[in-house]
Amino acid sequence: MHTNAERVPSRGQCAYEPQRIVPERQLPSEARALACAGRVQCLRSGTGTSRSGVLPTNSERDRLSGRWQAPALAFAVMSPTLYNVFRRHMNWRQCALLPAAFADRARLPLDLKRCARDSGRALSLRAQQSLPQNTTRETPSKPVAPTPPFQTDGEQHAQPQGRLIRVPPSRIRNFSITAHVDAGKSTLADRLLERTGAVSAREMREQYLDSLELERERGITVKLQAARMNYTAHDGQTYVLNLIDTPGHVDFSYEVSRSLQACEGALLLVDATKGVEAQTLANAYLAMENNLEIVPILNKIDLPAAQPEQASQEVEQVIGIDMRDAVRTSAKLGIGIEETLEAIVKRIPPPRVRDENAPLRALIFDSAYDDYRGVVVYFRIVDGTLRKSDRIRFMANGREYDVDEIGVFTPKPLPVEELSVGEVGYLVAGIKTVAHARVGDTITLARHPASEPLPGYKEVKPMVFSGIFPADASMYNQLRDALEKLKLNDAALYYENENSPALGFGFRCGFLGLLHLDVVIERLETEYDLDLVTTAPSVVYRVHTTSGEVLEIDNPCKLPPPTNIERIEEPYVRIEMITPAEYVGSLMELAQSRRGEFLDMRFLTESRVVLIYEMALGEMVSDFFDQLKSRSKGFAGLDYRLVGYRASDLVKLDISIHGEVVDAMSVICHQSAAQAIGRSLCQRLLEIVPRQQFKVAIQARIGSKVIASEHLNALRKDVTAKLYGGDVTRKKKLLEKQKRGKKIAAERALASGIRVPKEAFRAILTAKRDAAS
Repeated sequence: MHTNAERVPSRGQCAYEPQRIVPERQLPSEARALACAGRVQCLRSGTGTSRSGVLPTNSERDRLSGRWQAPALAFAVMSPTLYNVFRRHMNWRQCALLPAAFADRARLPLDLKRCARDSGRALSLRAQQSLPQNTTRETPSKPVAPTPPFQTDGEQHAQPQGRLIRVPPSRIRNFSITAHVDAGKSTLADRLLERTGAVSAREMREQYLDSLELERERGITVKLQAARMNYTAHDGQTYVLNLIDTPGHVDFSYEVSRSLQACEGALLLVDATKGVEAQTLANAYLAMENNLEIVPILNKIDLPAAQPEQASQEVEQVIGIDMRDAVRTSAKLGIGIEETLEAIVKRIPPPRVRDENAPLRALIFDSAYDDYRGVVVYFRIVDGTLRKSDRIRFMANGREYDVDEIGVFTPKPLPVEELSVGEVGYLVAGIKTVAHARVGDTITLARHPASEPLPGYKEVKPMVFSGIFPADASMYNQLRDALEKLKLNDAALYYENENSPALGFGFRCGFLGLLHLDVVIERLETEYDLDLVTTAPSVVYRVHTTSGEVLEIDNPCKLPPPTNIERIEEPYVRIEMITPAEYVGSLMELAQSRRGEFLDMRFLTESRVVLIYEMALGEMVSDFFDQLKSRSKGFAGLDYRLVGYRASDLVKLDISIHGEVVDAMSVICHQSAAQAIGRSLCQRLLEIVPRQQFKVAIQARIGSKVIASEHLNALRKDVTAKLYGGDVTRKKKLLEKQKRGKKIAAERALASGIRVPKEAFRAILTAKRDAAS
C-alpha cells in the first residue's frame, strides 16, 4: 500500500490521497484531486476497502500530465457543480481519469470523450444511478492510439508543427478585447491563455500580456499585444484564435483603432458593477466603424455589487447592442471562459479569402526594435502567403529586404516556415532604419508585387505638446536615439528639434494626452536611463496675423508680438462625463471653472448620468482628469473628441527671473486667468529658485506689463562680525566692499543667467490648478 494512502477518503473526496494540492486557494476542499504521482486507489464508496491501483511509468506520467507540474493522474467522485469548477481550473485533455459522475460516455462532452480515447492508461468508470458504489476499473492492455481529428465539408486536418497547428482560414478567428479602464481586459486575456494551454501554469502570472514594467506598476495596458491560441471547440474542430489585447484609456484610442484593423471581431467587455462607461461607448463605436462583429461580455459577475441585468439594459439603451446572448463571466475566478471561447468561434467570422492566387499583402499594425536583430515588424496577412527567405517590399517607400525569420506569438515568439491568409505574426529582415517599417504600411513580395496597398491607418495628430530636454547636455544624442526607437512602435508620438536658451538643445514632442506624455517620459527615464527636464504641456493654437497669414503655434515662444496678431483660436473638445448621480453637482462645478459650456445631461439609469460639455482643450491638459477622479472618488469616466477651433481672448504669459525671460516657462492662457496663474507661479518659484548673493526679482509679465511679482532676498554674510569696536569707518569699508561684490555678481548673473532647477518647470502645472480653484 502506498504510504500516502493510509487515510481512507470519504465519498465525494479524492479517490487517493494527493501529495500536492494545486491550487488549494481556488478549489473547494473536496476538490483536492490533483496528485504529484503515484498509486491510484479506486475505493468502493462507503466500505473503506480499496483495490490496487495503476502505477504509471515516468514516461506515461509525463505524457499524461503535459505541462502541469502537479498531477500525473487525477480522479474524483464529484457533483456536476464541482465538475464545472474543475473544468475551469484544469486542462482535462491532460488527465488520464474521468469523473465517476460523468463516466457515461453518452453524457460526456466531446473533449472529455477524446481525453478517454487518447490517454495511454485511461480509467473509465460506470456510474450507478446517483451513487457510484459499484465503481469498477477498466485498464486497457496497451496504449490506445490517438484518433485523428475528423474532416467536415472538405476541410483539411489540423496538422501540428511542433507547437504550431496549421488550419485553413475558415478556422481562424482574429479578435481583440476592448473595454473601459479597469474592466478586466488583461485578466480575461490571462484566463483565455490558461484555458487554451498557450501559457503553462508554471509560467503564468497576472497581466501576462502587459510586458512593459510601467504597465504592471500602474495596472493599465499601454501597448497592444498579440497572442495565438489553439482551441478545440465543442464541434470537435481545432481553431486558431489570434488575440490582440488593447489599451483602455482614451489617450491610447489610436492603439485600439490599429488593433481593430487587424481583426474581424471584438469582445466588448462591460463591468457588471459599473455598467456603461465612457470608453465602453468610444470603443464600441470604433468597432462599429470598422464593421466588426461585437460580442458583449459582462465581467465581474462574482462581485456582490454586480448588477448584470441593469448593465445589460444600459448597453441596449445606450449602444444598441442586443444583450440576450451576452456571455457572463468572472475573469478573476475563471467563470464563463469556456462560453467566451465558444462565442468567439461561433459568432466572429473567419478572415475573408478574396483570391487564393492573389499577391501578398500584409498590413503592419505594430513594430518593435531589437538591439541585435533590428526592427521586428508585426503584421496581419490579408492576401497571399509569406515564407521565410522571401524578398519583401514596403509599398510606402519601396525598400526591399530578405526575410530572415517569420513567426507567430504563442504568446512567446515561435519561428515558422510560412504564414498565410488571416494569420498574425512577425518578421525579422535585418531592418536597421526604424523609419523604413512604418505602421500602417503594406508588405508585398518584390518578385510578385501587389498593385494597390491596403488602406492602412489615418494619420493621427498630436493634441498636447511639451518640450523634453536632457538634464545633462551630453545626453542629447542618447535622447534622440531613444525617441527614434519609441517612435517605431508608437505612431502617435511626434518630435522635432528645439533649442532653448534656458535648457539648451532638446526636442518638442507631441502626444495624444497627458497620460501618453507621462508614459513616454517614464519609459525614457526607466528603459533608457535618462534624466529629463520637461516643460509645461500646451496645445496647438491658430494665430491669424494682421498680414493675413494663419500660423499654427505649438510653442508659446513662437507666438508673434501682440501688435502683429489679429486673433488667436484654440481647439475645443466635446467631453462626456459618465458619473453616479450624487457627484453631478461637483463635476458641473469643475467643468464651469474650466470655461466649460454646458450642452446636455442624460440619465442612463436612475443612478447614472451623462454630462456633456464643450471645453477648451487647453483647460484639460493640466489636471482636469485628476480632478474628475478626485471629486467623484474614482467612479466617473471621461471621453472627449475634437470639435474644432474657436476664437478666444488669449495672452502669452512670460516669467522673468532677475530681469531675464525664461522662454521654457512661458504659457498661453486666457486673459481672465492670467493674473491668478502669474501670482501663483511667482509664489511657487519663490520656494524653488535657490537664493543668491543678491536680491532676485521674479515677475510674471504680459508683454511689458508686470502683473505679479515676488522678490527673493539675498544671502547675507555678517562681514563686521570679526570687528570689535574702534573706528566706524572700518565697518563702512567692509560693507561697501561687500556691496560692490554683490553688484558684480548680479551683473554676471544678468549676462549668464540664473540656474533654474527642473522642479521649477513642473510648478506651472500646480500654478494652473491653484488658479482654477
